[in-house]
Amino acid sequence: MATVTYDHATRIYPGTDRPAVDQLDIKIEDGEFLVLVGPSGCGKSTSLRMLAGLEDIDEGSIWVGDRDVTRVQPKDRDIAMVFQSYALYPHMSVADNMGFALKIAGISKPEIAERVEAAAKILDLTEYLGRKPRALSGGQRQRVAMGRAIVRQPQVFLMDEPLSNLDAKLRVQTRTQIAALQRRLGTTTVYVTHDQIEALTMGDRIAVLKDGILQQIGTPREMFDFPENVFVAGFIGSPTMNIGTYQVFDGAAQVGRARIPLTRDTIAALKEEDKNTIILGFRPEALDRSTANAEGAIPIDVEAVEELGSDAYVYGSIPNEFGASEEFHFAAGEAQIIVRIDPRDVPKKGDTMWVTIRKDEQHAFSTATGERLTGATKHRRSSKKK
Repeated sequence: MATVTYDHATRIYPGTDRPAVDQLDIKIEDGEFLVLVGPSGCGKSTSLRMLAGLEDIDEGSIWVGDRDVTRVQPKDRDIAMVFQSYALYPHMSVADNMGFALKIAGISKPEIAERVEAAAKILDLTEYLGRKPRALSGGQRQRVAMGRAIVRQPQVFLMDEPLSNLDAKLRVQTRTQIAALQRRLGTTTVYVTHDQIEALTMGDRIAVLKDGILQQIGTPREMFDFPENVFVAGFIGSPTMNIGTYQVFDGAAQVGRARIPLTRDTIAALKEEDKNTIILGFRPEALDRSTANAEGAIPIDVEAVEELGSDAYVYGSIPNEFGASEEFHFAAGEAQIIVRIDPRDVPKKGDTMWVTIRKDEQHAFSTATGERLTGATKHRRSSKKK
């Protein structure tokens, strides 16, 4: 086991001007489970492949423990990787698939058998060791692929979207198993996914990337409660945070007919380039139903209701006295706002419901830069595990 350090690591593909990964600077602690998350094309898989030695590094360096592995061959980095595809040998048994890398490395047969049996016991695969991959389910095949990595006893595990080929129910089950397995083994793990729910439920810390640039790194709770910019705010959380741009009048944001007071620190942080506007974010669960005459009440025209049994979500729009509803730009969609409500008290489509934003549960961002205006220094990017 070892730490992993990206020291301003950069990857620029031939024929392109913009780096696929730009000055990535992260320290992953010994035994930590770090999740790299972001939309397609953000550089997360490239970052993982740079660590594995499958991509060249144009600038900066990568360290495993106290060893610079920037120019070290993949086979000599003491790293094991689990890919999105299972990549199992169809003609080999589960035991042979798991032990094949050890056989190539010249490990003795008794030791291979011992390691395979130990890994199979951890992964509940003991009864399947004699089967071929075609006789296994998708979840079992993925566990075999993980077992193949575990038997190597590497310093670092790398996982590149290993759950993408599983159905929704099996994905939930398997992600729990992977997280529990990592904590049991205590091996430093870097996990790549585009699914922010996986990131929130599995990682000790999450690193959010966009266009090859690290946006924020922190614990799941920090990312959820203190997003440093509009992109992270809109990316982390399900359903997504409501994010809109509003005019500022006399120390308050005009949200439809409602005036939402802003703190002195927020007002002081606004710059001339913000042009007297502000981006406010508030999560669906930060809204409470209220009466029309309540202070700060926001009217919402109900367009759809999503009932999930224990929860219900209203999707609607805000009528705006100061312009068309379409002038609001929410992360959930053009002019759309999401409200979490009591599933036993659901409005009908076409109704108007009123909500208020809970105090201290709104997030303020600069219109000009997209950066957080208040609380931004509390959870700045950190290369150390919390």
